[in-house]
Amino acid sequence: MNRLARAARLTQYAHGGGCACKIPPGELEGVVAGLTGGGDALVIGGEDGDDAAVLRIAGGRAVVSTADFFTPVVDDAYDWGRIAAANALSDVYAVGGEPLMALNLLGWPRDALPAELAREVLRGGRDVADLAGCPIAGGHSIDDPEPKYGLAVTGVADPDRLLRLDAGRPGVPLSLSKPLGLGVLNARHKATGEVFAEAVETMTALNAAAGAAALERGAVCATDVSGFGLLGHLYKLARASGVTAIVDAAAVPYLEGARAAVRDGFVPGGTRRNLAWVSPHTEFRRIAEEERLLLADAQTSGGLLVAGEIPGAPVIGELAPLGRRHLVVR
Repeated sequence: MNRLARAARLTQYAHGGGCACKIPPGELEGVVAGLTGGGDALVIGGEDGDDAAVLRIAGGRAVVSTADFFTPVVDDAYDWGRIAAANALSDVYAVGGEPLMALNLLGWPRDALPAELAREVLRGGRDVADLAGCPIAGGHSIDDPEPKYGLAVTGVADPDRLLRLDAGRPGVPLSLSKPLGLGVLNARHKATGEVFAEAVETMTALNAAAGAAALERGAVCATDVSGFGLLGHLYKLARASGVTAIVDAAAVPYLEGARAAVRDGFVPGGTRRNLAWVSPHTEFRRIAEEERLLLADAQTSGGLLVAGEIPGAPVIGELAPLGRRHLVVR
């Protein structure tokens, strides 16, 4: 952590942090109802709330487009830039695409934080984008009371080999490529300043390998796990696919310290809103409140949730024919 990062705790300049600052999913769906979609060329990006939009173009290819930004999730400016970039790029991988180019999206409180810190944020984003082979070609910035950063990303995909929310079928296992617990650990970091190196490493890791492995294994259905939590994103997948998703709670991986963070009360408001949203659609079988909160925890730059098996990712459940509810946690 550099001198500037130590002098300014970035998380204290935002009311929320990371993807936990998203508008609640139920509220958001009401706002955008009827305002999305397009013609037949738009093969992904309608009412289901997919991770990215995919538009079929000439030459048997498709363009992938997404944008993602959020307030600081960690105090180190460079790490925040890396996390935000990895998170934005994840939306492209989640639909089976490859990123081609990105634009910076920056909101900065000029009178409160030095420009040198903003440069560190941008440097972090550039370095992760470089790892993805995705050049950043400028972008847009505004003077903002709260710092915000992310990317608008353009990618390319094969329109006949996509990962979709609505393509899940009964009998297919569910794999998760990153452990959960990022939301509660980030909440603890915001409150105490304690740094969780494993969480930072997880959030800055690209989902490129998981996306490629899913396509290589013939998967056709996936999503990434971010602000709506595992259960929130899985509910959207199950609803779009017309199936019930079953989660084996004991098989879900967690970061070290995540359970302790929940027990000590470091639970983001976004996590509680996620749980409230999915609970009417979920059958919980003897699952304690602590476990429910972790399964609904608002992740930032989480892993891919794939309908299918991919190397290195634990199987955490399966898809089944539609029952009384879209989710079952056992």
